[in-house]
Amino acid sequence: MTVNKFADPAVAAPASITPGRLVWEFLRYFGCSAVALGADGGLYALGLRLDVPYPIAAAIGFISGLWIAYSLSVRFVFGERRLRDERAELLVFAAIGVAGLLLTELLLWLLVGHAHWNAGYAKLASAGFVFCFNFGARKALLFTKGAAA
Repeated sequence: MTVNKFADPAVAAPASITPGRLVWEFLRYFGCSAVALGADGGLYALGLRLDVPYPIAAAIGFISGLWIAYSLSVRFVFGERRLRDERAELLVFAAIGVAGLLLTELLLWLLVGHAHWNAGYAKLASAGFVFCFNFGARKALLFTKGAAA
């Protein structure tokens, strides 16, 4: 198990999840996610400026953002890791990201298509919900104490 060397020792030391520790992880995860989103959007925009077809530019941005989110999460956010195999950990991390993407699509379909929300407000609401989903799923499945596989 890797220990997060940047975590506040008073918060990260206990083996159990404390509310303070969870809040710090959530805030650090938010920051790391913002960096990853910036890279995703920036690479997408750069791809479009370079006349890369938008599906390819979107894939490059998404994969790069996912890699950055994973790298920053294991280095700066979470102090515990459930899996020893980093490839398996990255695969689960990515699968949760794809589930979040599908959940975004579902929420947009419901909010815009059926509840007739403004698309911008619907995107904002779905982004907040999916951010919490991603954090919770990744925390529960990957970054808690448990039997290491």
